[in-house]
Amino acid sequence: MKNIGVFICHCGINIAGTVDVKRLAEEVTEFDDVKMAIDYVYMCSDPGQNLIKEKIKEQELNKVIIACCSPSLHEVTFRNTVQSVGLNPYQCEIANIREQCSWVHADKQKATQKAKEIIAAVIEKIKLNESLSPIKVPVIKRALIIGGGVSGIHAALSIAYNGYEVVLVEREASIGGHMAELSETYLTQECSPCLLSSKIVEVQNHPLITILTNSEIEELDGYVGNFKVKIKTKATFVDQEKCDGCGICVEKCPVSIPWQSEEISGKTRAIYIPYPQTIGNKAVIDKKICKYFTEGCTKCKEACPKNAINFKQTDKIREEAVGSIIVATGYSLYPKEKLGEYGYGRYKDVIDGLQFERLISVWGQQNREIRRPSDGKIPREVVFIQCVGSRDPEHGVPYCSKICCMYVAKHAKLYKQAVPEGQAYIFYIDVRAGGKGYDEFVQNAIEEDGLYYIRGKVSKIFQENGKIIVWGVDTLAGRQIEIAADLVVLATAIIPSKGAKELANKLKISSDEYGFFSEVHPKLRPVESPTPGIYLAGCAQAPRDIPESVSHALGAASKVAGLFSEDLLSHEPIVVWVDEDLCKACGICVEVCPYKAREIDKWKKIAKVIEVLCQGCGACVTACPNSATQQRNLTSKQVFNMIDAAISIK
Repeated sequence: MKNIGVFICHCGINIAGTVDVKRLAEEVTEFDDVKMAIDYVYMCSDPGQNLIKEKIKEQELNKVIIACCSPSLHEVTFRNTVQSVGLNPYQCEIANIREQCSWVHADKQKATQKAKEIIAAVIEKIKLNESLSPIKVPVIKRALIIGGGVSGIHAALSIAYNGYEVVLVEREASIGGHMAELSETYLTQECSPCLLSSKIVEVQNHPLITILTNSEIEELDGYVGNFKVKIKTKATFVDQEKCDGCGICVEKCPVSIPWQSEEISGKTRAIYIPYPQTIGNKAVIDKKICKYFTEGCTKCKEACPKNAINFKQTDKIREEAVGSIIVATGYSLYPKEKLGEYGYGRYKDVIDGLQFERLISVWGQQNREIRRPSDGKIPREVVFIQCVGSRDPEHGVPYCSKICCMYVAKHAKLYKQAVPEGQAYIFYIDVRAGGKGYDEFVQNAIEEDGLYYIRGKVSKIFQENGKIIVWGVDTLAGRQIEIAADLVVLATAIIPSKGAKELANKLKISSDEYGFFSEVHPKLRPVESPTPGIYLAGCAQAPRDIPESVSHALGAASKVAGLFSEDLLSHEPIVVWVDEDLCKACGICVEVCPYKAREIDKWKKIAKVIEVLCQGCGACVTACPNSATQQRNLTSKQVFNMIDAAISIK
């Protein structure tokens, strides 16, 4: 009985420019079980979808194939279309004749033939398709946010103000992230910690938000709507309830930390209080450098008037049940030890951007007076170098770090405000200042502050007679440049946060070739990870500045709120099943399943599937030695029939 309808999309000229869609529709009509085939300019448009609905009713179709673009783009669209007229959505299949055919071929004759073969294969698949129903699962309306920077803070507040509980996990001693380390923001030139402090207070005081600092994710199980998370909270060795942040312990600590340290601002001793706007202003001990653990030093304990120091504290593991997760782990800077060619590590007066922020910070060690690290003198000549590591395949960072052009202009402006008689030089490849008011900010820095921009790269940096000699080239003037600088500031590349790959493995989400977490689609689904229920925010996904990170975080939070708006979640029914007569309970499928969706039934002695965990990846299907595992609507028989159909088309 002929019951299949085939709808072929022109996709403008994306498909029709390479594939003869008119001829294709005529030839597909001759296939067995195909009742009708028709082409249209844009099947995804309202008229196109209405055409599909009309033909389903008119021709009494019970199986539909849309020959168009990738199923990742419009499969849901067309399944909703057929469902609206009573057809089971899993009796609708996509034949991808755009990405897999028209876009990769130039010969129209051959492309049309290949499109015919693709459709023939999908016809064989849909013949054996089952009518499926989504798996319904309850949802825990509680969110986990990993990372307490500006993205994590805004995401937490947005979700909490929607009425849902939030667990905010931060691995450092306080929330705030890199924004808390900045002296000022660019464009508005407002005090960065001051801007952030109001949000920190909001997070601290919100009754639906639980903050876990000094904490990291240990393990994740479960699925969208029902995640089980193990969180490790590291010992601070300070009783946070007793500590009042008086700072006496910090003064008595014999371990001094150089201001150039990469750690968050405020860490000047082995026991320290993070930056002034930190929650509660409590002290924390860094076990790695504290002399108690190597020499038995107890000076901080002896000095503490509240008896808050407790060296016997241990790490704790807690479990949380959440329905959704937002990854907002921020960024790190390119390892400076790999930048030997710029003199970093050899010369004290070569620093990076975050170190410059601490140098000029109003609450930092130098109290707004810029003094160079080597001798404490005011630097009269400062060289800023952009794209250090960024846009540099040799360092493994071919991408643009996006924010450097703007923050270098900010740094140079701050320097000129502090040292009006000083001179700032900026080496750049291109100035990329894309954003509202951004280019104007850079132009103002050049015209009003007298910054000297040099288009070219630095070839060598060395020290001579107490100066940092910078050799470079001005490609616009066509001449070599030599500057005897007092201070050199490197705008180093933004890279994924330390431990991002390990976290990706724990969360079972993917990352790109550079280590940033991957989104489902860069344009249409920019905040969703490939794992349902896990979303991305801020620099965890790519380099971003503060306003863009906030917008991205709010987008992720809106996805969580949408997820929590339903009491039951629908899970895709394209999962695997087990033929009990063939299964020998060998356990191979359990070992290969990346989602822990397989287990051995101790009583029946067979493997079984936890359907709500199964993502339909097919790893267990290929691993099973007895072919006891099959995937719904993609069985071995369907696959072999598809192959036979594709190779037999003339």
